[in-house]
Amino acid sequence: MRGRLDRAGDVHSLILDIGQGGYVAGAVKTAAPVTLELLDGDGKPMRRLADQQSGQINFRIVAPNDQPVLRLTNMGPGKNDFEFDLQFMVEFADQGAPSRHYQSPAIASAAQDLARGIVTDGFWGRVQRDGTPLIEPLNEDEVIMTFVARGLERNGRIVGAPSNDHEYLERLGNSDIWFKSFVVPNSTRLSYQIARDVPEFDADFRSQRVALLATIQADPFNRHPWPVDAPDAFNQDSVVELPDAPDQPGMNGTTAHKGTLETFVFNSERLGNSRDITLYRPYQFDPANHDNVLLILFDAKEYLTTVPTPRILDNLIAAGKLPPVSVAFIANPDRAARGRELPGNPDFANMLADDLMPVLRDRFGTDFAAARTVLAGSSYGGLASATVALSHPDVFGNAISMSGSFWWHPQNTPVDQGEFVAHQVATGPRRPIRFFMTAGLFETGRMGVAGIVESGRHLRDVLIARGYDVQYREYAGGHDYVVWRGALADGLIGLFGTVSAK
Repeated sequence: MRGRLDRAGDVHSLILDIGQGGYVAGAVKTAAPVTLELLDGDGKPMRRLADQQSGQINFRIVAPNDQPVLRLTNMGPGKNDFEFDLQFMVEFADQGAPSRHYQSPAIASAAQDLARGIVTDGFWGRVQRDGTPLIEPLNEDEVIMTFVARGLERNGRIVGAPSNDHEYLERLGNSDIWFKSFVVPNSTRLSYQIARDVPEFDADFRSQRVALLATIQADPFNRHPWPVDAPDAFNQDSVVELPDAPDQPGMNGTTAHKGTLETFVFNSERLGNSRDITLYRPYQFDPANHDNVLLILFDAKEYLTTVPTPRILDNLIAAGKLPPVSVAFIANPDRAARGRELPGNPDFANMLADDLMPVLRDRFGTDFAAARTVLAGSSYGGLASATVALSHPDVFGNAISMSGSFWWHPQNTPVDQGEFVAHQVATGPRRPIRFFMTAGLFETGRMGVAGIVESGRHLRDVLIARGYDVQYREYAGGHDYVVWRGALADGLIGLFGTVSAK
């Protein structure tokens, strides 16, 4: 609708043919300033929508009465052409929530069945047949992954979902289907658990969040529990490996050429504590072999069990994909010590370089060169691998950082130095260290704060800019040992896999 206001103060009234409660959205375009007002049933201004504005003026109103009026007043000195464009006019009786769109065709079909009064037995029959999560094709590179749970009473959450958060399940209508869908790459590999009916109570945010640990357990419909010999479902994860997930070297099969394990207690006067150190010697270990590699691996318990490192190394060494790799598994004295020691602690770094390494050289009967020594770990352990190597490059010439916590910084760090390790690399001298870094595509930041994948990419770029030898890999996964068991092997092969396969 077009019109013209001839002089200052001229008025145009637009009567909207819509009843009380109707929704109107539109715009008026003018060359000169105007005032736009909504009038009540008595013709009095009740809302000013624009005050002496020109150009395109957008407005949205709910009608206060039948056939409300918009009044446009020319505030310019001369003629003013205008045009109204009404985009939406929706009567109150026609308003309602739009029909729900479900990413998953299976969930959409179940919703249609429910609307027709059909029970959910057919849906759950499919789940029982195919297992969970439901995997449905989307395009050449991606699928729709839908997690489901049956018959929850209050709530449900997924721990390990491909979103870097503990995602809430949604109930489908009033049915017994609870679900959450994600679009993920065809190469996704992850482990997860479902927390059923998490207690809800009046407490601080953290206390409420960790309450899910009371009910978290493996998904009963998933066909791939891990580990299979767990004592109960609460101590078990459920694994998803899509067809294009990358191979995990050394995970399949076993060899007769097995290495040996030895554990001793290491007392640290420097740190004031004691810890177990477990040594792995490869099959027919020869201290005089110049190809020997020493791997210093943090979080010993997890990398001796959850990640079967000795079996992985047995297989890779026997297959000729790795030279003889010996390992010192570094245990944490306790959970609190892990949080003190691994993130950028110089005393811990000095303990490893100055106190522990002489013991390891004595026990292995050889002096591992820095170029054949590698630090490795995940999360805080990945952070420690980098920081310890950077502080003692004469001892540790290689670092494997899996999902390193490079968002970390010491307290009172200036804001512009928030990614502490990247800042140290950018401003410090270049060290003779090779890096193998990994991150999960689902390890993204939240609320404007860089996550593991963003801070890892940034550190990679800074290292490359400073001339470091860096290999970097991203996996379609999260903060997850089921990913790291492959990343560790990839890192060792990337750094030391120069021996021809048999």
